[in-house]
Amino acid sequence: MSDLFTGLKEKISGRELKIVFPESLDERILKAVARLMQEKLVTPILLGNMEQIQARAREFDVSLEAAEIYDPQKYPGMDELVAAFVERRKGKATEAEAREILQDVNYFGTMLVYMNKAVGLVSGATHSTADTVRPALQIIKTKEGVKKTSGVFIMVRGDEKYVFADCAINIAPDSQDLAEIALESAKTAAMFDIEPRVAMLSFSTKGSAKSEETERVAAAVAEAKRRDPSVVLDGEFQFDAAFVPSVAKSKAPGSVIQGDANVFIFPSLEAGNIGYKIAQRLGGFEAVGPILQGLNRPVNDLSRGCNEEDVYKLALITAAQGL
Repeated sequence: MSDLFTGLKEKISGRELKIVFPESLDERILKAVARLMQEKLVTPILLGNMEQIQARAREFDVSLEAAEIYDPQKYPGMDELVAAFVERRKGKATEAEAREILQDVNYFGTMLVYMNKAVGLVSGATHSTADTVRPALQIIKTKEGVKKTSGVFIMVRGDEKYVFADCAINIAPDSQDLAEIALESAKTAAMFDIEPRVAMLSFSTKGSAKSEETERVAAAVAEAKRRDPSVVLDGEFQFDAAFVPSVAKSKAPGSVIQGDANVFIFPSLEAGNIGYKIAQRLGGFEAVGPILQGLNRPVNDLSRGCNEEDVYKLALITAAQGL
């Protein structure tokens, strides 16, 4: 396992952090949960019918002795969750509607996180991204000063670690969105012991081309610097000017970033998604994520094509975010 996850395990070990797993009948979830319990890293909260979950665990030869199992249909604290949900939704759901909505395991699990009964939630092995993210946006919501959540990947190859954003959520971010994504990505980098040096990417370096797209990124750079001058950040950069010292010296000699960026902010979702997949498939990088950032509490979305290792790693990340 890479140093990235060794460090995370050291951070969360002994903290008795609880993570909600709504998809409790899935083999990948149950085997990852068993590993987390065996290593005493996370206390899992599994959602659903206890008998069905225990039967599946026996089928996969998994012990759930240290797990907590909550059935939304029998949960003794449901009245408390319903009242809190109605209050949180501010008139958008009646008590009867809330009671029905909270039978959905993602909504129920997100409420457990909101009510401080768990530090985070991991879902998406069998649910869509929308099924996972929607309850988080409605209940947990974004942190003060953050308007939108965004999705980052930690790109790992040997000792190399980089942050790519936004590769998962925002299709066409404006300059305000890009500034926000940049600053939140810097915080995410720090969580992984990456001292952030943030490059805002474009097809232009420091005005070498002029268009609405390049000016949007330049405006985002100015806005991010205004919001938090302490972050080492600059742009707009072509990727090589952000990553190759000799190119930076030629194209952006006065920049604080001299080919040594480690956090890369893409100008659109299509650029970010294509970029991380090229690095993954051609560059041999492991792509860890997407990690959702900007929420008050961590909720993370698995790919439906995930494996047991993906579940395990995303649970570690979620637990670390919850510290």
